[in-house]
Amino acid sequence: MTSFLVFIILVLVGIAVWQLTKIFDLTQIGASSENSEIANDKDNTVNGYLMFAFVGFIYVFTIYSLYAWGDLVLGTPASEHGPDYDNLMYISFAIIFFVQTITQFLLHYFAFKYRGKEGQKALYFADNNKLEAVWTIIPVIVLAGLIMYGLYTWNNIMFVDEEDKQDAIVIELYAKQFGWEARYAGDDKTLGKANVRLIEGINTLGVDLADPAAQDDKVVTELHLPVGKKVIFKMRSQDVLHSAYMPHFRAQMNCVPGMITQFAFTPTVTTADMRNDEAIMAKVDKINKIRTENSKKIVAEGGTALDPYTFDYLLLCNKICGASHYNMQMKIVVDTPADFKKWLAEKPTLAQQWKEANAPAPAAAPAEATNAVAVDSTKVVAQVIK
Repeated sequence: MTSFLVFIILVLVGIAVWQLTKIFDLTQIGASSENSEIANDKDNTVNGYLMFAFVGFIYVFTIYSLYAWGDLVLGTPASEHGPDYDNLMYISFAIIFFVQTITQFLLHYFAFKYRGKEGQKALYFADNNKLEAVWTIIPVIVLAGLIMYGLYTWNNIMFVDEEDKQDAIVIELYAKQFGWEARYAGDDKTLGKANVRLIEGINTLGVDLADPAAQDDKVVTELHLPVGKKVIFKMRSQDVLHSAYMPHFRAQMNCVPGMITQFAFTPTVTTADMRNDEAIMAKVDKINKIRTENSKKIVAEGGTALDPYTFDYLLLCNKICGASHYNMQMKIVVDTPADFKKWLAEKPTLAQQWKEANAPAPAAAPAEATNAVAVDSTKVVAQVIK
Protein backbone atom coordinates (compact mmCIF):
# COMPACT_ATOMS: atom_id res chain seq x y z
CA MET A 1 0.00 0.00 0.00
CA THR A 2 2.86 2.38 0.85
CA SER A 3 4.48 1.73 -2.53
CA PHE A 4 1.19 2.50 -4.27
CA LEU A 5 0.85 5.81 -2.41
CA VAL A 6 4.45 6.75 -3.29
CA PHE A 7 3.68 5.98 -6.94
CA ILE A 8 0.54 8.15 -6.88
CA ILE A 9 2.48 11.03 -5.29
CA LEU A 10 5.21 10.80 -7.94
CA VAL A 11 2.59 10.85 -10.70
CA LEU A 12 0.91 13.90 -9.18
CA VAL A 13 4.25 15.69 -8.81
CA GLY A 14 5.03 14.95 -12.47
CA ILE A 15 1.67 16.38 -13.56
CA ALA A 16 2.25 19.47 -11.42
CA VAL A 17 5.69 20.08 -12.96
CA TRP A 18 4.22 19.62 -16.44
CA GLN A 19 1.46 22.17 -15.73
CA LEU A 20 3.98 24.65 -14.29
CA THR A 21 6.04 24.31 -17.46
CA LYS A 22 2.99 25.13 -19.59
CA ILE A 23 2.22 28.15 -17.41
CA PHE A 24 5.80 29.35 -17.77
CA ASP A 25 5.58 29.03 -21.57
CA LEU A 26 2.37 31.07 -21.58
CA THR A 27 4.03 33.84 -19.56
CA GLN A 28 6.77 34.10 -22.19
CA ILE A 29 4.39 34.90 -25.03
CA GLY A 30 5.36 38.22 -26.54
CA ALA A 31 8.46 38.54 -24.39
CA SER A 32 10.81 37.49 -27.16
CA SER A 33 10.67 37.24 -30.92
CA GLU A 34 12.86 34.09 -30.79
CA ASN A 35 10.08 31.62 -30.02
CA SER A 36 10.56 29.09 -32.81
CA GLU A 37 10.88 25.40 -32.03
CA ILE A 38 13.15 24.94 -35.05
CA ALA A 39 16.81 24.52 -34.04
CA ASN A 40 19.09 27.38 -34.94
CA ASP A 41 22.89 27.45 -35.28
CA LYS A 42 23.34 28.08 -31.55
CA ASP A 43 21.18 25.05 -30.68
CA ASN A 44 23.08 22.83 -33.12
CA THR A 45 26.44 23.98 -31.75
CA VAL A 46 25.39 23.26 -28.15
CA ASN A 47 24.08 19.81 -29.12
CA GLY A 48 27.26 19.08 -31.07
CA TYR A 49 29.44 19.86 -28.07
CA LEU A 50 27.17 17.81 -25.81
CA MET A 51 27.48 14.81 -28.15
CA PHE A 52 31.27 15.18 -28.18
CA ALA A 53 31.31 15.48 -24.38
CA PHE A 54 29.17 12.36 -24.04
CA VAL A 55 31.65 10.17 -25.89
CA GLY A 56 34.29 11.43 -23.44
CA PHE A 57 31.99 10.41 -20.58
CA ILE A 58 31.65 6.92 -22.06
CA TYR A 59 35.42 6.44 -22.20
CA VAL A 60 36.02 7.86 -18.73
CA PHE A 61 33.29 5.72 -17.19
CA THR A 62 34.61 2.60 -18.97
CA ILE A 63 38.11 3.16 -17.59
CA TYR A 64 36.69 3.85 -14.12
CA SER A 65 34.57 0.67 -14.27
CA LEU A 66 37.60 -1.46 -15.07
CA TYR A 67 39.50 0.15 -12.21
CA ALA A 68 36.69 0.02 -9.63
CA TRP A 69 35.15 -3.35 -10.41
CA GLY A 70 37.82 -5.15 -12.40
CA ASP A 71 38.67 -7.36 -9.41
CA LEU A 72 35.15 -8.89 -9.44
CA VAL A 73 35.94 -11.21 -12.34
CA LEU A 74 36.08 -14.89 -11.43
CA GLY A 75 39.82 -15.30 -11.79
CA THR A 76 41.53 -18.68 -12.03
CA PRO A 77 39.32 -21.29 -13.74
CA ALA A 78 38.94 -24.54 -11.77
CA SER A 79 38.17 -26.90 -14.65
CA GLU A 80 40.14 -28.38 -17.52
CA HIS A 81 38.13 -26.55 -20.17
CA GLY A 82 38.10 -23.26 -18.22
CA PRO A 83 41.14 -21.65 -19.94
CA ASP A 84 39.59 -22.27 -23.40
CA TYR A 85 36.32 -20.74 -22.22
CA ASP A 86 38.10 -17.69 -20.79
CA ASN A 87 40.18 -17.29 -23.92
CA LEU A 88 37.04 -17.16 -26.07
CA MET A 89 35.52 -14.58 -23.73
CA TYR A 90 38.64 -12.40 -23.74
CA ILE A 91 38.77 -12.42 -27.55
CA SER A 92 35.09 -11.46 -27.71
CA PHE A 93 35.61 -8.65 -25.19
CA ALA A 94 38.65 -7.33 -27.06
CA ILE A 95 36.74 -7.17 -30.35
CA ILE A 96 33.71 -5.56 -28.67
CA PHE A 97 35.81 -2.91 -26.92
CA PHE A 98 37.79 -2.15 -30.09
CA VAL A 99 34.70 -1.79 -32.29
CA GLN A 100 32.76 0.11 -29.62
CA THR A 101 35.59 2.60 -29.11
CA ILE A 102 35.90 3.41 -32.82
CA THR A 103 32.19 3.45 -33.71
CA GLN A 104 31.14 5.52 -30.69
CA PHE A 105 33.90 8.03 -31.38
CA LEU A 106 32.92 8.37 -35.05
CA LEU A 107 29.21 8.61 -34.22
CA HIS A 108 29.61 11.44 -31.71
CA TYR A 109 32.46 13.19 -33.57
CA PHE A 110 30.44 13.35 -36.80
CA ALA A 111 27.44 14.65 -34.85
CA PHE A 112 29.73 17.48 -33.70
CA LYS A 113 31.63 18.14 -36.93
CA TYR A 114 28.67 18.00 -39.30
CA ARG A 115 26.17 19.78 -37.06
CA GLY A 116 23.49 21.79 -38.81
CA LYS A 117 24.29 25.29 -40.03
CA GLU A 118 21.98 27.80 -41.64
CA GLY A 119 22.15 27.59 -45.43
CA GLN A 120 24.20 24.36 -45.37
CA LYS A 121 22.76 21.31 -47.14
CA ALA A 122 23.74 17.72 -46.42
CA LEU A 123 25.43 15.75 -49.20
CA TYR A 124 23.13 12.88 -50.15
CA PHE A 125 24.38 9.53 -51.47
CA ALA A 126 21.73 7.38 -53.10
CA ASP A 127 24.17 4.48 -53.30
CA ASN A 128 27.77 3.67 -52.33
CA ASN A 129 28.85 0.12 -53.08
CA LYS A 130 32.26 0.47 -51.44
CA LEU A 131 30.85 1.61 -48.11
CA GLU A 132 28.21 -1.10 -48.14
CA ALA A 133 30.83 -3.73 -48.94
CA VAL A 134 33.05 -2.53 -46.09
CA TRP A 135 30.38 -2.50 -43.38
CA THR A 136 28.95 -5.83 -44.59
CA ILE A 137 31.99 -7.97 -45.34
CA ILE A 138 34.09 -7.02 -42.29
CA PRO A 139 31.37 -7.84 -39.70
CA VAL A 140 30.55 -11.07 -41.58
CA ILE A 141 34.18 -12.22 -41.43
CA VAL A 142 34.61 -11.25 -37.76
CA LEU A 143 31.32 -12.83 -36.63
CA ALA A 144 31.93 -15.97 -38.70
CA GLY A 145 35.34 -16.35 -37.06
CA LEU A 146 33.86 -15.90 -33.58
CA ILE A 147 31.04 -18.36 -34.26
CA MET A 148 33.38 -21.01 -35.68
CA TYR A 149 35.81 -20.63 -32.79
CA GLY A 150 32.90 -20.72 -30.33
CA LEU A 151 31.50 -23.92 -31.86
CA TYR A 152 34.96 -25.50 -31.82
CA THR A 153 35.39 -24.62 -28.13
CA TRP A 154 31.85 -25.75 -27.26
CA ASN A 155 32.29 -29.10 -29.03
CA ASN A 156 35.56 -29.71 -27.19
CA ILE A 157 33.85 -28.95 -23.88
CA MET A 158 30.77 -31.09 -24.54
CA PHE A 159 32.45 -34.06 -26.22
CA VAL A 160 33.06 -37.05 -23.95
CA ASP A 161 34.69 -40.06 -25.61
CA GLU A 162 34.07 -43.67 -24.61
CA GLU A 163 37.36 -43.97 -22.73
CA ASP A 164 36.44 -40.98 -20.55
CA LYS A 165 32.98 -42.43 -19.92
CA GLN A 166 34.43 -45.67 -18.56
CA ASP A 167 36.58 -43.84 -16.01
CA ALA A 168 34.23 -40.95 -15.27
CA ILE A 169 32.09 -40.32 -12.20
CA VAL A 170 28.37 -40.00 -12.96
CA ILE A 171 26.37 -37.58 -10.81
CA GLU A 172 22.77 -36.46 -11.09
CA LEU A 173 21.96 -32.86 -10.14
CA TYR A 174 18.32 -32.61 -9.11
CA ALA A 175 16.78 -29.12 -9.05
CA LYS A 176 13.60 -28.13 -7.27
CA GLN A 177 12.13 -25.04 -5.67
CA PHE A 178 14.28 -24.06 -3.86
CA GLY A 179 17.25 -26.36 -3.43
CA TRP A 180 19.58 -28.93 -4.95
CA GLU A 181 20.25 -32.60 -4.31
CA ALA A 182 22.91 -34.78 -5.89
CA ARG A 183 22.88 -38.52 -6.64
CA TYR A 184 26.06 -40.50 -7.23
CA ALA A 185 26.03 -43.58 -9.43
CA GLY A 186 27.78 -46.60 -7.96
CA ASP A 187 30.46 -48.82 -9.45
CA ASP A 188 28.14 -49.69 -12.34
CA LYS A 189 28.45 -46.05 -13.59
CA THR A 190 24.68 -46.10 -14.13
CA LEU A 191 22.06 -44.09 -12.31
CA GLY A 192 18.87 -45.91 -11.44
CA LYS A 193 15.65 -44.88 -13.14
CA ALA A 194 13.68 -42.07 -11.53
CA ASN A 195 10.27 -40.48 -11.84
CA VAL A 196 8.62 -37.65 -9.91
CA ARG A 197 5.61 -39.92 -9.33
CA LEU A 198 7.83 -42.13 -7.13
CA ILE A 199 8.73 -39.33 -4.70
CA GLU A 200 7.84 -40.53 -1.22
CA GLY A 201 9.36 -40.04 2.23
CA ILE A 202 13.15 -39.95 2.10
CA ASN A 203 13.07 -40.83 -1.60
CA THR A 204 12.94 -37.13 -2.53
CA LEU A 205 14.35 -37.72 -6.02
CA GLY A 206 11.75 -40.29 -7.05
CA VAL A 207 14.33 -43.04 -7.62
CA ASP A 208 12.91 -46.40 -8.75
CA LEU A 209 14.25 -48.57 -5.93
CA ALA A 210 13.16 -51.70 -7.80
CA ASP A 211 15.72 -50.94 -10.52
CA PRO A 212 18.91 -52.99 -10.00
CA ALA A 213 21.01 -49.99 -11.15
CA ALA A 214 19.61 -47.89 -8.28
CA GLN A 215 20.77 -50.19 -5.48
CA ASP A 216 24.20 -48.53 -5.17
CA ASP A 217 23.07 -44.92 -5.78
CA LYS A 218 23.87 -42.41 -3.02
CA VAL A 219 21.95 -39.16 -2.43
CA VAL A 220 23.68 -36.18 -0.77
CA THR A 221 23.07 -32.48 -0.16
CA GLU A 222 26.74 -31.42 -0.43
CA LEU A 223 28.59 -32.04 -3.67
CA HIS A 224 32.11 -33.50 -3.52
CA LEU A 225 34.28 -33.91 -6.63
CA PRO A 226 37.72 -35.51 -7.05
CA VAL A 227 40.39 -33.33 -8.63
CA GLY A 228 41.71 -34.49 -11.98
CA LYS A 229 38.84 -36.88 -12.72
CA LYS A 230 36.13 -36.45 -15.37
CA VAL A 231 32.65 -35.87 -13.92
CA ILE A 232 29.52 -36.37 -16.03
CA PHE A 233 26.50 -34.50 -14.70
CA LYS A 234 22.96 -35.61 -15.53
CA MET A 235 20.49 -32.85 -14.70
CA ARG A 236 16.77 -33.01 -13.90
CA SER A 237 14.18 -30.56 -12.65
CA GLN A 238 11.18 -31.40 -10.49
CA ASP A 239 9.05 -28.34 -11.17
CA VAL A 240 10.16 -25.34 -13.28
CA LEU A 241 13.08 -24.38 -15.49
CA HIS A 242 16.28 -24.11 -13.45
CA SER A 243 19.90 -23.70 -14.51
CA ALA A 244 22.84 -25.51 -12.92
CA TYR A 245 25.53 -22.84 -12.79
CA MET A 246 29.02 -23.53 -11.42
CA PRO A 247 30.85 -20.27 -12.16
CA HIS A 248 34.38 -21.19 -11.08
CA PHE A 249 34.21 -24.32 -13.25
CA ARG A 250 32.88 -22.30 -16.21
CA ALA A 251 29.92 -24.67 -16.42
CA GLN A 252 26.23 -24.04 -16.90
CA MET A 253 23.36 -26.14 -18.20
CA ASN A 254 19.58 -25.76 -18.04
CA CYS A 255 17.58 -28.20 -15.93
CA VAL A 256 14.35 -28.81 -17.83
CA PRO A 257 11.27 -30.58 -16.38
CA GLY A 258 10.58 -33.81 -18.20
CA MET A 259 14.01 -34.30 -19.74
CA ILE A 260 17.63 -35.01 -18.79
CA THR A 261 20.39 -32.59 -19.80
CA GLN A 262 24.12 -33.25 -19.52
CA PHE A 263 27.38 -31.44 -18.90
CA ALA A 264 30.84 -32.83 -18.14
CA PHE A 265 34.11 -31.34 -16.91
CA THR A 266 37.28 -32.23 -15.06
CA PRO A 267 38.06 -30.25 -11.85
CA THR A 268 41.67 -29.08 -11.75
CA VAL A 269 41.97 -27.08 -8.50
CA THR A 270 41.02 -28.38 -5.06
CA THR A 271 39.06 -26.21 -2.66
CA ALA A 272 42.11 -25.93 -0.39
CA ASP A 273 44.36 -24.79 -3.25
CA MET A 274 41.80 -22.27 -4.53
CA ARG A 275 41.55 -20.74 -1.05
CA ASN A 276 45.29 -20.06 -1.29
CA ASP A 277 44.97 -18.38 -4.70
CA GLU A 278 46.13 -14.75 -4.44
CA ALA A 279 43.10 -13.32 -6.24
CA ILE A 280 40.68 -15.34 -4.10
CA MET A 281 42.49 -14.35 -0.91
CA ALA A 282 42.20 -10.68 -1.91
CA LYS A 283 38.47 -11.08 -2.56
CA VAL A 284 37.91 -12.86 0.75
CA ASP A 285 39.80 -10.12 2.58
CA LYS A 286 37.72 -7.42 0.87
CA ILE A 287 34.45 -9.21 1.67
CA ASN A 288 35.42 -9.68 5.32
CA LYS A 289 36.27 -5.99 5.67
CA ILE A 290 32.79 -5.13 4.41
CA ARG A 291 31.22 -7.72 6.73
CA THR A 292 33.17 -6.30 9.68
CA GLU A 293 31.84 -2.81 9.00
CA ASN A 294 28.29 -4.11 8.59
CA SER A 295 28.63 -6.15 11.79
CA LYS A 296 29.36 -3.00 13.78
CA LYS A 297 26.00 -1.55 12.73
CA ILE A 298 24.19 -4.84 13.39
CA VAL A 299 25.72 -5.22 16.86
CA ALA A 300 24.92 -1.59 17.69
CA GLU A 301 21.27 -2.39 16.91
CA GLY A 302 21.34 -5.41 19.20
CA GLY A 303 21.90 -8.08 16.54
CA THR A 304 24.53 -10.79 16.10
CA ALA A 305 27.75 -10.07 14.21
CA LEU A 306 28.21 -11.69 10.81
CA ASP A 307 30.47 -14.73 10.61
CA PRO A 308 33.71 -14.34 8.62
CA TYR A 309 33.42 -15.37 4.98
CA THR A 310 35.33 -18.42 3.75
CA PHE A 311 35.62 -19.23 0.05
CA ASP A 312 33.71 -22.25 -1.26
CA TYR A 313 32.80 -23.41 -4.73
CA LEU A 314 29.04 -23.16 -5.25
CA LEU A 315 26.35 -24.68 -7.43
CA LEU A 316 23.82 -21.92 -8.14
CA CYS A 317 20.56 -21.59 -10.03
CA ASN A 318 20.95 -19.11 -12.88
CA LYS A 319 17.26 -18.86 -13.73
CA ILE A 320 14.80 -16.72 -11.78
CA CYS A 321 12.75 -19.71 -10.64
CA GLY A 322 10.58 -18.16 -7.93
CA ALA A 323 10.44 -16.08 -4.77
CA SER A 324 13.34 -17.88 -3.00
CA HIS A 325 15.54 -18.25 -6.08
CA TYR A 326 18.40 -16.46 -4.29
CA ASN A 327 18.54 -19.27 -1.69
CA MET A 328 19.06 -22.00 -4.28
CA GLN A 329 22.68 -23.03 -3.88
CA MET A 330 24.75 -26.06 -2.94
CA LYS A 331 28.30 -26.18 -1.59
CA ILE A 332 30.86 -27.91 -3.82
CA VAL A 333 34.05 -29.37 -2.36
CA VAL A 334 36.89 -30.47 -4.65
CA ASP A 335 38.92 -33.10 -2.81
CA THR A 336 41.99 -35.14 -3.54
CA PRO A 337 41.04 -38.55 -4.99
CA ALA A 338 41.82 -40.26 -1.67
CA ASP A 339 39.72 -37.85 0.39
CA PHE A 340 36.86 -38.10 -2.09
CA LYS A 341 36.91 -41.89 -2.01
CA LYS A 342 36.86 -41.86 1.78
CA TRP A 343 33.99 -39.33 1.91
CA LEU A 344 31.87 -41.25 -0.58
CA ALA A 345 32.48 -44.60 1.15
CA GLU A 346 31.03 -43.17 4.37
CA LYS A 347 27.74 -42.28 2.69
CA PRO A 348 24.93 -44.86 2.83
CA THR A 349 23.10 -45.86 -0.32
CA LEU A 350 19.56 -44.66 -0.85
CA ALA A 351 18.38 -48.30 -0.78
CA GLN A 352 19.89 -48.74 2.69
CA GLN A 353 18.32 -45.52 3.94
CA TRP A 354 14.93 -46.53 2.54
CA LYS A 355 15.16 -49.97 4.13
CA GLU A 356 16.04 -48.52 7.53
CA ALA A 357 13.34 -45.85 7.33
CA ASN A 358 10.65 -48.39 6.42
CA ALA A 359 11.76 -51.28 8.64
CA PRO A 360 8.91 -52.60 10.82
CA ALA A 361 9.00 -51.33 14.35
CA PRO A 362 10.39 -53.92 16.82
CA ALA A 363 7.71 -55.81 18.76
CA ALA A 364 7.14 -54.55 22.29
CA ALA A 365 8.81 -56.74 24.92
CA PRO A 366 6.26 -58.72 27.02
CA ALA A 367 5.78 -57.34 30.49
CA GLU A 368 7.63 -59.35 33.13
CA ALA A 369 5.32 -61.48 35.25
CA THR A 370 5.17 -60.25 38.82
CA ASN A 371 5.52 -62.81 41.58
CA ALA A 372 2.16 -62.68 43.27
CA VAL A 373 2.16 -63.51 46.96
CA ALA A 374 -0.82 -65.51 48.08
CA VAL A 375 -2.67 -63.89 50.96
CA ASP A 376 -5.06 -65.74 53.23
CA SER A 377 -8.10 -63.46 53.27
CA THR A 378 -9.62 -65.13 56.35
CA LYS A 379 -6.59 -64.22 58.42
CA VAL A 380 -6.71 -60.64 57.19
CA VAL A 381 -10.37 -60.37 58.14
CA ALA A 382 -9.68 -61.89 61.54
CA GLN A 383 -6.92 -59.40 62.19
CA VAL A 384 -9.21 -56.51 61.27
CA ILE A 385 -11.94 -57.85 63.66
CA LYS A 386 -9.45 -58.10 66.45
